[in-house]
Amino acid sequence: MEKFAELKKIAESVEIVDAHAHNIVAIDSTVPFLNCFSEAAGDALSDVPHTINFKRSLKEISGIYGSSLSLHAVQESRQRLGLESSAAVCFKAAKISVLLIDDGIELDKKIDIKWHRNFVPTVGRILRVERVAEKILEKGSNGTWTLRSFMEIFTEDLKSVADEVFAFKSIVAYRSGLAINTEVTEKEAEEGLSDVLCAGHPIRISNKSFIDYIFLHALKVAQSYDLPMQIHTGFGDKDLDLRLANPLHLRNLLEDKRFMKSRLVLLHASYPFSREASYLASVYPQVYLDFGLAIPKLSFHGMVSSVKELLELSPMNKIMFSTDGIAFAETFYLGAKKAREVVFSVLRDACVDGDLSIPEAIAAVKDIFAENSKKFYKLDVSSRYSDVKPPLSSSFQEEELNELSKDVTFVRIIWIDASGQHRCRVVPQQRFYSSVQKHGVGLTCACMGMSSSSDGPAVDTNLSASGETRIVPDLSTKCRLPWNKQQEMVLADMYIEPGKVWEYCPREALRRVSKVLKDEFDLVVNAGFENEFFLLKSIFRNGKEEWTPFDRTSYCSTSSFDAASPILEEVFASLQSLNIAVEQLHAEAGKGQFEIALKYTDCFRAADSLIFAREVIKAVARKHGLLATFVPKYALDDIGSGSHVHISLSKNGENVFMASGESSRYGMSKIGEAFMAGVLNHLPAILPFTAPLPNSYDRIQPNMWSGAYLCWGKENREAPLRAASPPGVAHGLISNFEIKAFDGCANPYLGLAAIISAGIDGLRRNLSLPEPVDGDPDILKENLQRLPLTLSESVEALEKDSLFKEMIGEKLLVAIIGVRKAEVKYYSENKEGYKDLIFKY
Repeated sequence: MEKFAELKKIAESVEIVDAHAHNIVAIDSTVPFLNCFSEAAGDALSDVPHTINFKRSLKEISGIYGSSLSLHAVQESRQRLGLESSAAVCFKAAKISVLLIDDGIELDKKIDIKWHRNFVPTVGRILRVERVAEKILEKGSNGTWTLRSFMEIFTEDLKSVADEVFAFKSIVAYRSGLAINTEVTEKEAEEGLSDVLCAGHPIRISNKSFIDYIFLHALKVAQSYDLPMQIHTGFGDKDLDLRLANPLHLRNLLEDKRFMKSRLVLLHASYPFSREASYLASVYPQVYLDFGLAIPKLSFHGMVSSVKELLELSPMNKIMFSTDGIAFAETFYLGAKKAREVVFSVLRDACVDGDLSIPEAIAAVKDIFAENSKKFYKLDVSSRYSDVKPPLSSSFQEEELNELSKDVTFVRIIWIDASGQHRCRVVPQQRFYSSVQKHGVGLTCACMGMSSSSDGPAVDTNLSASGETRIVPDLSTKCRLPWNKQQEMVLADMYIEPGKVWEYCPREALRRVSKVLKDEFDLVVNAGFENEFFLLKSIFRNGKEEWTPFDRTSYCSTSSFDAASPILEEVFASLQSLNIAVEQLHAEAGKGQFEIALKYTDCFRAADSLIFAREVIKAVARKHGLLATFVPKYALDDIGSGSHVHISLSKNGENVFMASGESSRYGMSKIGEAFMAGVLNHLPAILPFTAPLPNSYDRIQPNMWSGAYLCWGKENREAPLRAASPPGVAHGLISNFEIKAFDGCANPYLGLAAIISAGIDGLRRNLSLPEPVDGDPDILKENLQRLPLTLSESVEALEKDSLFKEMIGEKLLVAIIGVRKAEVKYYSENKEGYKDLIFKY
């Protein structure tokens, strides 16, 4: 294999011209993700997971996303990343330098061609001629069309874009077959047009005479503009009669002297007629070949056999590549990756057999993947893929997930423990990329039993120094540190063995309950966090260091914002670079206190973003000689800091928490009310997850904007649950609810998991909300239940609530309760201990 190392290297690294593909769709499109793996549709999709391509391709996609090997895990990763982030990963890994898109397929929530330029330097359009004709006929009245009037507009439309497109394309194989009648008359075409119009709307051109007529006319226009014509040949979806898709049917067209100077591309390797296509390319100078779709849809043996058959007779300078990617960025990645492997295998065998020398094979790789298409489509490729930076759509998109970042020294692997502390293991970049990114690093099982006061396992957590877990990077979260470009950071999942997630993993707990919500109710939770924090400066008094507020101004003070602007602007820029969108920021009511509200997103990404936001805020403050702290009650005589979270429910991308056409008491849907009622019902037991320290309860006091009583209210900021109707929402409707009893010491994965668990219980039991509290709850306290006054009381409520043992998992719950009891014990014995929390949170 050593002799083929250079050939393999070139095959794996050459930048690709993808000469035939289709648009990507929005993340919430109704196009089934299973179409990544098959041309099947409808009921036939249920059998796709049993195909070789599915099983192979799922491994490839899960590998690039760093997800577990299941369709659900891959789809979850796509949702968490979002469309732009997942596309950035796939296109970067595919190394596509030019992308030509046939945008003539109608897909749900299809994205415009221009958007694809965010990921590929050169993006061009291929014009599907049948769709041009159908759009013309759809605009007019059936009774007004004649062949002449239609052809005038058809010709004008083709010519109007001829200078803007790279090729025309025909799907005549799908409509009437490739046996094109080159002698079709105007009369036959006129009758065919009449048949098409009589079929009604939506227009679908399938009459053979009419479609042959417009194909021949489009070919004349293409030839006059020296544009190629791509032709679908071989297999496709079930609309196609495969018997009529054999390229040998094109012989009459190929022999027609009018079209000798045309340039025809037979798409899809003409599979299963690859040998026939190879023959045509060998004897007709106007015939060229493209082997997209056959790769990656066939088995590996099938892909290799098809490409070998193309090479049996066809000149190598007439063979080109495309991914035939469609709807999902993953299809582009799969097509490119498998094509590299297949072409290497085919050309290596050709060298072994003595058909080619290694230098000739290397030249063939470059020709097939790029040079042939550049010449054929007359591409002026002035930019290289490595020069292109996608929009700031993900925290890792400027990096190739599997490429060594040579200027990086360290990679921080971050996990959040049961006490809510951010912890990390740091490895040199070489070790990370060679081993750790796949296998993770070992860590004592005691890591999930540590409290804020001790780095040893707390009593009664059932965790000890015995046993080891491993933290495995979630590569979809890997990013460059904005404040230290020589380092990267990545969030981690916890595994007990390869492929088996540890039951104590907080991120897995959130995934698990989110899956229950999705499976049982087809709902997704969206969340948005408000980060409140204090900026403190160091002073020395009587020889001792003290930390005092950055300033002493009031709520939303303009002068406070002026003073902190250099810090806040750098925080904002850093968050932007990580694709963490900021909704608003302002000075808060506490001395030296500020708030940064993050944009609403799916709950898992919201939790990830919150972790990175905390890291950014603390790091930037440190850079400016300050200390940022999220401690709930930094100063007992001042206002506290929360991490209020806004919650809503969505189905198929639409907010279903809000009432919509149904009778509603409170402006929220029935499922929204049931979910929120579940949270209210279990709120005392949720607090150990969202308010995890004794100091948290110094904040949850009446008239402190934190919600001290068990109630809810409409836009009542003294209620722990506030039903919100932000600007843009119709009067009387509620789009989300805010949970105020959530602070910056909470592990967001555990906090959200507890909230969702309670909401699920509300949905299962169809709970209803009590009447809202409109005034100050403290004035009405005789009629309201007080939330737990201490961490001890909330832990007691949790121990009595059986829901969380089922939803969170018994072992993890025992560990959390053990850690909370350790916190109670330590801070009850060390009254001044809370003052050290500013260095940990």
